[in-house]
Amino acid sequence: MTLSEYEALKKTIDYHMDRYYNQDAPEISDYEYDQLMLQLKAAEREHPEWVTRDSPTQKIGGTAKREAGVKVTHDVPMLSIEDVFTKEDVTAWVEKVKELHPDARFSVETKIDGLSMSLRYEKGADGALHLVLAETRGDGLIGEDVTANARVIPDVKQTIDLPYDALELRGEVYMSLEDFERYNREQEALEKKAAANPRNLAAGTLRQLDPSITKKRGLHMFIFNVQRGPEEIMARHDAALSLLAEKGVPTVWHKNCGTASEVLAAIDEIGDLRATLNYDLDGAVVKLDQTAYRNDFPAGAKYSSGHIAYKYPPEERVVTMDEIQVDVGRTGKLTFTGIFHDTETGKPARLCGTNVSRATLHNQDYINEMKIGIGGEYRLFKSGEIIPKLNGCVKEPKTVFRAPSRCPVCGEPLIREEDTADIRCVNPSCPAQLSRTIAYFCSRDCMNIMALGDTLVDALIREGYLSNFADIYRLKDHRDELIEKGILGKEKNTDKVLANIESSKANSPERLLAGLGIRNVGRRTAAALMQHFASLPDLEKAEREELTAIPDIGETTADCIIAFFANEKNQKVCADLAALGVNMVMEQTAPASAALSGLTLVITGTLPNLGRKDAEALITQNGGKVTGSVSKKTSYLVAGDAAGSKLTKAQSLGIPVLDEAGLYALIEAGKNKT
Repeated sequence: MTLSEYEALKKTIDYHMDRYYNQDAPEISDYEYDQLMLQLKAAEREHPEWVTRDSPTQKIGGTAKREAGVKVTHDVPMLSIEDVFTKEDVTAWVEKVKELHPDARFSVETKIDGLSMSLRYEKGADGALHLVLAETRGDGLIGEDVTANARVIPDVKQTIDLPYDALELRGEVYMSLEDFERYNREQEALEKKAAANPRNLAAGTLRQLDPSITKKRGLHMFIFNVQRGPEEIMARHDAALSLLAEKGVPTVWHKNCGTASEVLAAIDEIGDLRATLNYDLDGAVVKLDQTAYRNDFPAGAKYSSGHIAYKYPPEERVVTMDEIQVDVGRTGKLTFTGIFHDTETGKPARLCGTNVSRATLHNQDYINEMKIGIGGEYRLFKSGEIIPKLNGCVKEPKTVFRAPSRCPVCGEPLIREEDTADIRCVNPSCPAQLSRTIAYFCSRDCMNIMALGDTLVDALIREGYLSNFADIYRLKDHRDELIEKGILGKEKNTDKVLANIESSKANSPERLLAGLGIRNVGRRTAAALMQHFASLPDLEKAEREELTAIPDIGETTADCIIAFFANEKNQKVCADLAALGVNMVMEQTAPASAALSGLTLVITGTLPNLGRKDAEALITQNGGKVTGSVSKKTSYLVAGDAAGSKLTKAQSLGIPVLDEAGLYALIEAGKNKT
């Protein structure tokens, strides 16, 4: 790995750390994140001189961000645990400890997939310990005060009957699968966005500013460590957890082990437990039971000493494909979703505590590669995943699925984008993408209809007022209804929007052309096209050769333009726009002279003083026409350095060739004639 690749990898990991710890919205799985970290650690082992304090391997996690809360400096840093991914690594670590401390014992525990919180207790007048502060991990050194929310979590003991002056515990806050599914059912009923997974929802719930929301959603907590306390409870970790459990404090599942084989057996036992639990796990933790031994095994500034976390391999089930659902996104891109059942049980696949019955199939290339079709059987994995993924074909289907040739929504032909795997519907009137295309038509770079943005366009489509571009200019006919329904606001705002729509009719046709959403025709290309056509109807009639003769208009763009205007629905929309008074005709500006009137010129190579655009402007200002390719209709070729094939073709056709000075001389001669 080069230094530049190393720096790029750091940035990638920093981005995903922020998405996970701070935004509670990860974009990749835990497994994929772990693989990135393994790459980074390998690079740093090979090049220790590259390591700086800002490396993700030296940082603990997120930042304290709860705006209405108080930031708290931890009495004991809340560090991470170093991950290992093979049982051989676990055995090696245990044996390393045993070499130094033959009497060492280990606590093997469930690693809950939630977020860390520490609880500080102090002795009260009644002699019991009372909760005084709850704090999130934050960046490991500074967290946020979430005491008010912690008090409404049933598992958080408000008092503990132990005869100590103070005690600090650390645990994991999580959401049960039952509460998670209930929340998403409620969101669905309210037509609101569902949560991605229990861990994200638990993190957002703990940081809620209103404790009543935290209480309603439901959170739980397991204690997994004593952070600070008297020697009698701190000395042996396993005994401390057992004592806390006796006092009614919920603690993680844990087993005391003395050998590597016992540790591995406990890890397997936790692995078997995963499918039966009502909450998610993301591994098993192995801790030195004798806390005094832990500092003999440091793991860096980021990690707790004397701990490792074993991450289970991605959990897999074999599923049978029942259906492949094809949808059209807002941009016209086809999306494919596989719907399946667990081959063994006949029910949705159970992975990491959740039921899975569908997965994204990405694109046709992916479908071909994975041999996906109805009746095929596939491995499905979801190791702490947000999005389940197929992981290989077990039994091939009779037929591999093929994408439709026509849009499943509007019936128009689909196209596959050049150099990509994406298949798209390019019909701007397709209902699936109507909101995006109309909003783009109204945008600043197109018809510039102020205030008619995405939200209002969505509302107008939903209410049945917009089904194509022309309908925008019919909204004035529904003024009273729009005011009564309040779609565009009250009377004043409605009239303002309608006035903006009316004034946009006078825009130059190049804006209209850009707004039509023809593939490969943006604002700049539209401007170039309308320099060569007097009106939009003239462009509609243009043939391929005429279009490709225009500079910067290639064959692909020309074909897109021709296909758009050949479509009867598009023809009708353009005719309706014209009938509604939308300007289709370019403003004709008189040339500075008629010196080149009737002449067609082609420019090639690099001129000494004139840039390409300057040369084109000079010719058109003097009444001439510029095209992009040499033909028998070409009057002159203006050639500079590195003229290339156009010069060769002009010479073969006997077309006169001019240099820059010759162009000026031709203009001057033409002026003298007139």
